[in-house]
Amino acid sequence: MMIRNSTDSYGLVSKLLHSLIAFSIIGLIGLGWWMVGLSYYDAWYHAGLELHRAIGICVLVLASVFAIWKMISPSPGLQKSLKPMEKVGAKVVHIILLLSMFVIPLTGYAISTSSGSGFTFFGLFDIPSLTAITDATRDLAISLHYYTAYGLIVVALLHAGAAIKHQFIDKKGTLKRMF
Repeated sequence: MMIRNSTDSYGLVSKLLHSLIAFSIIGLIGLGWWMVGLSYYDAWYHAGLELHRAIGICVLVLASVFAIWKMISPSPGLQKSLKPMEKVGAKVVHIILLLSMFVIPLTGYAISTSSGSGFTFFGLFDIPSLTAITDATRDLAISLHYYTAYGLIVVALLHAGAAIKHQFIDKKGTLKRMF
C-alpha cells in the first residue's frame, strides 16, 4: 500500500488519519451526550470531562497533522462521474469538516481554561491555560462549541451517507478509495 495519495486513491497516511479522527469524533460525541446527563457531583462527570478534553486535544493535533499532510500529499481529485452539484457539495462538506475539527477543540479549550486554570492530558501532563477569558467570551465559546458540534454531526452524516450512496447505489467504487 502506498504511503502518499495518488491521483485516484488515498494513501496509508490519509486513511489512518481519517480513521483516527473519525473514531475519535464519534467517541467524543457519545461521551459528550453521556456527560450532559450526569450531575456535576457524579463521580463519572469529572472523569468523563477529563477524557473528553484529552481526546479533544488529540483531535486538534490529528487535524493539524491532517491539514499539513493535505499540503504535502494532496487528496485525489473528485471522481469524474460526479454531477456538478455533487462536486460542489463534496468540496463544501470537506471544508466544513476540516474547519469543525479546529473550531470545536479550540472552543473546548477556551471553555476548559476560561478561569485561567489548565487541565490534565490523560493524567500525563497539564495543558496550561494561556489566559483567563471573560464570562461573555466563555458563553460565546460554549455556543460555538455546542452548535458547531451539532453541525459537524449533520455534515458528517451527509458525508458518510454520500459515500455509501456513491458506493452501493451509484456503483462508483467510492469507498475503495478510502479503505
